Amino acid sequence: MTAGRFLFQARPRHWRLLAVAMLALAASACTTLSPAQRTRAEAVATAARSTALDCDRADACAQPSSLHALATRAFAESSAEAPRHYVLLLDRGPDAMLARIALIRSATTSIDLQTYIFDEDDAGHLVLDELLKAARRGVRVRLLIDQLSALKRVDTLAALATAHANFSIRIYNPVLGRARINYPQYLLASACCWHALNQRMHTKLLLVDDAVGIAGGRNYADDYYDWSPDYDFRDRDVLVAGPVALAMGGNFEDFWANVRSRPAEQLSDVGRRLLHGPPPAVSHPPAEQPQRVAAMSRDADDDALVRARLTDHALAVGAVDYLADLPQKHSESHQGPARASEGLRALIDGARSEVLLQTPYLVLSKPAQQLFRQMRRRASPPRVIVSTNSLASTDSFITYALAYKYKRRYLRDFGFWIYEYKPFPADAPIDLAATGAALPTIALPSDEDLSQAREREVRARRARRERDQGSVVGHYRRPLQSEYAALAARRRNLERVPLQRAGVRIGLHAKSLVVDERVGVVGTHNFDPRGDRYNTESAVVVHDPAFAAELADSIRRDTSPANSWVSAPRAKAPVFSGLEYSLAKLSERMPIFDLWPVRYATDYEFQPGPDCPAPLPPGDDAFHRCYRPVGDFPEVNLGFKTLMTRMFTAFGAGFAPVL
Repeated sequence: MTAGRFLFQARPRHWRLLAVAMLALAASACTTLSPAQRTRAEAVATAARSTALDCDRADACAQPSSLHALATRAFAESSAEAPRHYVLLLDRGPDAMLARIALIRSATTSIDLQTYIFDEDDAGHLVLDELLKAARRGVRVRLLIDQLSALKRVDTLAALATAHANFSIRIYNPVLGRARINYPQYLLASACCWHALNQRMHTKLLLVDDAVGIAGGRNYADDYYDWSPDYDFRDRDVLVAGPVALAMGGNFEDFWANVRSRPAEQLSDVGRRLLHGPPPAVSHPPAEQPQRVAAMSRDADDDALVRARLTDHALAVGAVDYLADLPQKHSESHQGPARASEGLRALIDGARSEVLLQTPYLVLSKPAQQLFRQMRRRASPPRVIVSTNSLASTDSFITYALAYKYKRRYLRDFGFWIYEYKPFPADAPIDLAATGAALPTIALPSDEDLSQAREREVRARRARRERDQGSVVGHYRRPLQSEYAALAARRRNLERVPLQRAGVRIGLHAKSLVVDERVGVVGTHNFDPRGDRYNTESAVVVHDPAFAAELADSIRRDTSPANSWVSAPRAKAPVFSGLEYSLAKLSERMPIFDLWPVRYATDYEFQPGPDCPAPLPPGDDAFHRCYRPVGDFPEVNLGFKTLMTRMFTAFGAGFAPVL
């Protein structure tokens, strides 16, 4: 009785303290600069910027580059009626970084960089250093970063805001008037400004001299360039040189001039840092892998190497389009479908034989679902092959849970062939040596006795548990550096699931499309509701069979048995299979409480043999003879995360609109 009275009395005090804390947080987070303070901060930033140049040549001492020369050739060979472009797929992370550094060094007049994530790690620091060097030799450099995943330290932002007269940095859509928000402030913004918080700039572009650009899925962090020892993305960019770069430049200008793009020094945290002390110098800690950074820098200086690894593989093509949303997508007056979403759906709708779709997060918007449903009803529907993440490989188990919920719909109603990426693919374009990880030795000595093997296995299991726990806490990116940060009520919601074995985990992040092997698309759109409604997106569309075939080969490699499992209907039960299917379908259609335990489909592994010499499509009569089921969540160490995935499948349908 006494304890009960104590709890009753303590709770009001507890909530009062929490309310006071939240009010204090709100007051500190929402404190903006006064007009006078903002003017002073801008004056401090302007006065601190150096105007000294390291070069007095008209070309800003640009490094000759065979990649940049592709643009010169493209413009020379183009006419208004027949444009010429050179395009290059960037499948490998180190090649994607090499292309960026080489292009930045080749800039003669301008560099525009637009991105969602820019981390302060080896990859981020290397690119920042190169951008600042370009500014100091006379190139105009503009850096535009979405607020949620901007550089992590206010001192870094303040230093860049004052670094050089040729260097400008702006932050897109800074909720609470800040360049950076911590996690408690993020929760506050979720409560006060949910709609604005969801409106993110997901567009990614590096444009040099309005002549050659790189666009695609990669942000600026180690895990996009095979530089993380823990988790790396299998991603894809495309380099394109020629007239379409002018459209890229026009789109960047629209973002740069938009009211949502704020100079860093105008924001309260950066402005106050400039007002309360001398501007910090641009600096960063020593590289985690200095020899790797030095090697990349040396390689970018070697144009013969750049030519052999990159330039010589570029394709000469004709028409290229840049489908890109405008920041007006985030205005209250915006109505109708976004440009990128509408353009991609039109391309898919024009398919006659095959659609190859690659997305890390298979959560389709309602318009996309309606499109595929209508295509399925055609007299001769095109084949739709989808490459996506498994639960073991994804960096967002919440989004996988929603894909898992609707897998029956995707397979049966839309006719998809779904391939789920493995966390340890055997034939992926990933440079494991570049990660710097100590790769595990799997085989045991052949003469080791059983007791020793068991002892080692116990130790290995313990080490795996410790490693998984350590990777979640120490190596995984900050919770605001995710494409699905808007769903992160807790940091735990953005952690990967633990696996049954250790290793450098690979997650799919490429967003690509091939239609009838005549049109190839590489971009940022995940073909999801967020891309339709909240994120600004972009895509390079290449109308060329040779490029489309090369991109198709790349995606098919990702769907091969070495790299992916196949999601397919389970073999029919000998009795009551119709009843089981009906109950599962009914459960799926419930907005919540999707509790039927047996799912329509599961994952399968190809088993080659004399009767199964080559992989088969999921609908083949011999499929279940040549493939063995590996469960709904292969490679996953069953536990809390698996339970949470089931829970989000059952109760998480309400998240679909923001996914």
